[in-house]
Amino acid sequence: MGRLFLISLEGQIYRCKHCHTHLGHIDDIMSKAFHSRHGKAYLFDNIVNVTVGEKEERLMLTGLHTVVDIFCVGCGSIVGWKYEAAYEKSQKYKEGKFILERYQVLGPNGNGYIPAQVPQVLSDTDNTDEG
Repeated sequence: MGRLFLISLEGQIYRCKHCHTHLGHIDDIMSKAFHSRHGKAYLFDNIVNVTVGEKEERLMLTGLHTVVDIFCVGCGSIVGWKYEAAYEKSQKYKEGKFILERYQVLGPNGNGYIPAQVPQVLSDTDNTDEG
Protein backbone atom coordinates (compact mmCIF):
# COMPACT_ATOMS: atom_id res chain seq x y z
CA MET A 1 0.00 0.00 0.00
CA GLY A 2 1.22 3.50 -0.80
CA ARG A 3 1.98 6.33 1.53
CA LEU A 4 -1.02 8.23 2.85
CA PHE A 5 -0.92 12.01 2.43
CA LEU A 6 -3.47 13.88 4.49
CA ILE A 7 -4.52 17.49 4.12
CA SER A 8 -4.42 19.41 7.40
CA LEU A 9 -6.94 22.19 7.89
CA GLU A 10 -6.53 25.20 10.19
CA GLY A 11 -9.14 26.83 12.38
CA GLN A 12 -12.58 25.43 13.16
CA ILE A 13 -12.77 22.01 11.56
CA TYR A 14 -14.87 18.87 11.47
CA ARG A 15 -12.99 15.59 11.99
CA CYS A 16 -13.73 11.88 11.71
CA LYS A 17 -14.98 10.71 15.10
CA HIS A 18 -13.05 7.44 14.79
CA CYS A 19 -9.54 8.58 13.81
CA HIS A 20 -9.69 12.41 14.02
CA THR A 21 -8.72 12.90 10.36
CA HIS A 22 -9.58 16.43 9.19
CA LEU A 23 -12.62 16.47 6.88
CA GLY A 24 -14.05 19.95 6.50
CA HIS A 25 -13.76 23.58 7.55
CA ILE A 26 -16.66 25.40 9.17
CA ASP A 27 -16.51 28.08 6.44
CA ASP A 28 -17.39 25.44 3.82
CA ILE A 29 -20.76 24.59 5.39
CA MET A 30 -23.62 25.57 3.09
CA SER A 31 -26.42 24.35 5.39
CA LYS A 32 -26.74 22.84 8.86
CA ALA A 33 -30.36 21.88 8.27
CA PHE A 34 -29.99 18.52 6.51
CA HIS A 35 -30.89 15.14 7.91
CA SER A 36 -29.59 11.63 7.29
CA ARG A 37 -30.52 8.18 8.50
CA HIS A 38 -28.68 8.84 11.77
CA GLY A 39 -29.97 12.34 12.46
CA LYS A 40 -28.52 15.74 11.65
CA ALA A 41 -26.20 16.28 8.70
CA TYR A 42 -24.40 19.24 7.15
CA LEU A 43 -24.15 20.20 3.49
CA PHE A 44 -20.56 21.15 2.63
CA ASP A 45 -19.25 22.87 -0.48
CA ASN A 46 -15.86 21.18 -0.08
CA ILE A 47 -14.30 18.49 2.09
CA VAL A 48 -10.90 16.76 2.18
CA ASN A 49 -9.37 13.42 3.07
CA VAL A 50 -12.15 11.22 1.70
CA THR A 51 -12.47 8.59 -1.00
CA VAL A 52 -15.66 7.84 -2.89
CA GLY A 53 -17.59 4.63 -3.41
CA GLU A 54 -19.67 3.41 -6.33
CA LYS A 55 -22.35 5.59 -7.90
CA GLU A 56 -25.88 4.62 -7.02
CA GLU A 57 -29.37 6.00 -7.39
CA ARG A 58 -31.07 6.90 -4.10
CA LEU A 59 -34.64 7.99 -3.68
CA MET A 60 -34.69 10.58 -0.91
CA LEU A 61 -37.46 12.78 0.39
CA THR A 62 -36.45 15.50 -2.07
CA GLY A 63 -36.42 13.16 -5.06
CA LEU A 64 -34.08 10.86 -6.94
CA HIS A 65 -30.34 11.58 -6.73
CA THR A 66 -27.18 9.90 -7.99
CA VAL A 67 -24.78 9.74 -5.04
CA VAL A 68 -21.53 8.15 -3.92
CA ASP A 69 -20.77 7.29 -0.32
CA ILE A 70 -17.69 9.06 1.05
CA PHE A 71 -15.17 7.29 3.26
CA CYS A 72 -12.55 8.73 5.63
CA VAL A 73 -9.10 8.00 4.18
CA GLY A 74 -7.70 7.57 7.69
CA CYS A 75 -9.90 4.71 8.88
CA GLY A 76 -12.32 3.86 6.06
CA SER A 77 -15.50 4.81 7.95
CA ILE A 78 -18.45 6.07 5.92
CA VAL A 79 -18.80 9.74 6.90
CA GLY A 80 -21.52 10.79 4.44
CA TRP A 81 -22.12 11.06 0.71
CA LYS A 82 -21.52 13.25 -2.32
CA TYR A 83 -24.24 14.31 -4.72
CA GLU A 84 -23.26 13.44 -8.28
CA ALA A 85 -26.60 14.32 -9.92
CA ALA A 86 -30.02 15.60 -8.93
CA TYR A 87 -33.00 15.07 -11.20
CA GLU A 88 -35.38 17.67 -9.79
CA LYS A 89 -34.65 21.19 -11.02
CA SER A 90 -34.97 22.60 -7.50
CA GLN A 91 -32.30 20.17 -6.23
CA LYS A 92 -29.57 20.91 -8.81
CA TYR A 93 -27.69 23.11 -6.30
CA LYS A 94 -26.65 19.91 -4.47
CA GLU A 95 -24.64 18.53 -7.39
CA GLY A 96 -20.96 18.23 -6.50
CA LYS A 97 -21.69 18.99 -2.83
CA PHE A 98 -21.07 16.78 0.19
CA ILE A 99 -23.11 15.62 3.16
CA LEU A 100 -21.25 14.93 6.40
CA GLU A 101 -23.35 13.02 8.90
CA ARG A 102 -22.99 14.63 12.35
CA TYR A 103 -23.21 11.11 13.79
CA GLN A 104 -19.86 10.29 12.14
CA VAL A 105 -17.88 13.45 12.85
CA LEU A 106 -16.56 15.59 15.68
CA GLY A 107 -17.40 19.28 15.53
CA PRO A 108 -15.01 22.22 15.94
CA ASN A 109 -15.41 22.09 19.73
CA GLY A 110 -14.50 18.38 19.76
CA ASN A 111 -18.00 17.20 20.62
CA GLY A 112 -19.76 14.41 18.80
CA TYR A 113 -23.44 14.29 17.89
CA ILE A 114 -25.67 11.84 19.70
CA PRO A 115 -29.00 11.38 17.93
CA ALA A 116 -32.10 11.43 20.13
CA GLN A 117 -33.63 8.66 18.06
CA VAL A 118 -32.57 7.01 14.84
CA PRO A 119 -34.99 7.70 11.95
CA GLN A 120 -35.60 4.76 9.64
CA VAL A 121 -35.84 6.72 6.37
CA LEU A 122 -33.20 8.49 4.36
CA SER A 123 -33.89 12.19 4.40
CA ASP A 124 -31.85 14.87 2.74
CA THR A 125 -34.32 17.65 3.35
CA ASP A 126 -33.04 21.15 3.70
CA ASN A 127 -35.25 22.72 6.34
CA THR A 128 -35.32 26.47 6.84
CA ASP A 129 -34.18 25.99 10.45
CA GLU A 130 -30.46 26.70 10.39
CA GLY A 131 -29.83 25.22 13.87
